[in-house]
Amino acid sequence: MDKPHDRMAAYLADDMTAVSTLIRERMASKHAPRIPEVTAHLVEAGGKRLRPLLTLAAARMCGYSGPYHVHLAATVEFIHTATLLHDDVVDESAQRRGRPTANLLWDNQSSVLVGDYLFARSFQLMTEPGSMPVMRILSNAAATIAEGEVLQLTAAQNLATDEAVYLQVVRGKTAALFSAATEVGGVIADAPKNQVQALFDYGDALGIAFQIVDDLLDYQGDTGATGKNVGDDFRERKLTLPVIKAVAKADAEERAFWTRTIEKGRQEEGDLDHALALLRKHNTLAATQVDAHHWAEKAKTALAPLPEHELKEMLIGLADYVVSRIS
Repeated sequence: MDKPHDRMAAYLADDMTAVSTLIRERMASKHAPRIPEVTAHLVEAGGKRLRPLLTLAAARMCGYSGPYHVHLAATVEFIHTATLLHDDVVDESAQRRGRPTANLLWDNQSSVLVGDYLFARSFQLMTEPGSMPVMRILSNAAATIAEGEVLQLTAAQNLATDEAVYLQVVRGKTAALFSAATEVGGVIADAPKNQVQALFDYGDALGIAFQIVDDLLDYQGDTGATGKNVGDDFRERKLTLPVIKAVAKADAEERAFWTRTIEKGRQEEGDLDHALALLRKHNTLAATQVDAHHWAEKAKTALAPLPEHELKEMLIGLADYVVSRIS
């Protein structure tokens, strides 16, 4: 029980049960039994449910006592699950959370259409609290996520992609939902403006740290722990931060290697090992780790305006935990 998200889940257990019940109710479909089949596969896969936890924690920390934080937490999880279904199709992934992906078990069509259904469900859910600001935040986040994914399509295999573009992609595809999750918790609780801003800033920085760590684990993670294979991003020709830093320091010969493997996608036996050797040579894994720690610190500092609360301590612990996965 020592992990901060486990402590949060225990502290918010009743709320989380209500969220799970609502998710199960809303992913049902009278007419298309495949919808609950596909969603159950993902929803029951036992992810950490981090994003809904953030919404519940933010609302509770700001003293909310109404019922609607549950709807917002379920909305956030639906948006997240929809993007996962679409992501796995785009990435042609075979594994997620250590299990076969939905597109592998069913097909791409089912994954895309069920993802669409979940997006639609999330929009129905977000209207129920009857708050225009909440709808604005969550619908903006949904648009930003889609935009980040499309930007990644063009940026990921282009060696001209620098750290600023990378950050823009990460803010879109990952941090946008983290920051929306925390921000709506404050908004539904009618928290003062500076606290809502603090929650947004925390979610934004936490999401960026989270994604940088994910990208780092792709090159130095343990498959058993991550549920993904080492080097997946390299094989999928994704230009992530460790590689962007290596490209910036590359000589002509190294640049030719990155052009062949990432831009042109002509990968041969031994290329992953060579890529890893270049990352080590230029010390880019360590430099990426420093960046992740910087964002985690930013997340912790952001929480200063919020009231003292057990959940605040857990959120601070969560920022530390996110980067502890790489130390």
